[in-house]
Amino acid sequence: MSDILPQLIQQLFNGLSLGAIYALIAIGYTMVYGIIGMINFAHGDIYMIGAYIGLVTLSAIGTQSGLPVWAIIGLMLVVAVFVTGVYGLVVEQVAYKPVRQSPRLVALISAIGMSIFLQNWVALGQGARDMAVPSLLPGAVNFHMGDFEVFIPYTRILIVVVTVVLMIALTMYIKHSRMGRASRACAQDMHMANLLGIDTGKVISFTFVLGAVLAAVGGVLIALAVGKLNPFIGFLAGIKAFTAAVLGGIGSIPGAMLGGVILGVAETFAAAYISSEYKDIVAFGLLVTILMFRPSGLLGKPEVEKV
Repeated sequence: MSDILPQLIQQLFNGLSLGAIYALIAIGYTMVYGIIGMINFAHGDIYMIGAYIGLVTLSAIGTQSGLPVWAIIGLMLVVAVFVTGVYGLVVEQVAYKPVRQSPRLVALISAIGMSIFLQNWVALGQGARDMAVPSLLPGAVNFHMGDFEVFIPYTRILIVVVTVVLMIALTMYIKHSRMGRASRACAQDMHMANLLGIDTGKVISFTFVLGAVLAAVGGVLIALAVGKLNPFIGFLAGIKAFTAAVLGGIGSIPGAMLGGVILGVAETFAAAYISSEYKDIVAFGLLVTILMFRPSGLLGKPEVEKV
């Protein structure tokens, strides 16, 4: 019994770091849905591209460049954020803008096509095999609790810290900035926002870019933590993040954060105490259970038909 609490702490932190990544990706889904009512199923592949851009940047700098580790990681994040933001804008302009007034099924097919294109684009350029990511933060925080040693890698700590900082910054930006207020107005009533002089096209493009930026950060951080990547990591991560967005309430940014954390913790505990083969069953089973009692998600609001 003395080892139960330390093991819980270990798995809880593992789940929080995984949930933080899901939350970063889920925000992109929920912001796009909140404004234009569509699901960007190419968003998981944007996360994958962010991870690859980080690896290419690291390869260009070199681990023996003499720069401090924090500077190397900072450069990886900056380059990944810039390049992936451009990808996010291109996805919006190519896959969504031409079909924005079409039935939602058309936009869904367009997004799936863009997802397949991005996977194969990266596979052709970088190869379809797993690529190793050099470890920049190999250490960990270790402390003993009874006979059990709690092991918290520095990369996982970095994920949690960066995610918390980004969530606070995003919340303040959406609440107080001009573009943030415009985004909230578009989410409430796109037609009325357009009549009031808001450039709704610009807001939509900004939303795709912002979602891509957050996904890129998650891609770089998880690549450093896991140590490998391939062109197909975005598909499953995207599905999980979409699940997190629905779990928390699609269209709600706090809901995406909460859903990501809950999903990450549930997966980690299922893998640790049941079997890793059952973690997806537990995660999606949790989604179904919550939606049975809260169809709009934990923090989502039921849609009210405007007349």
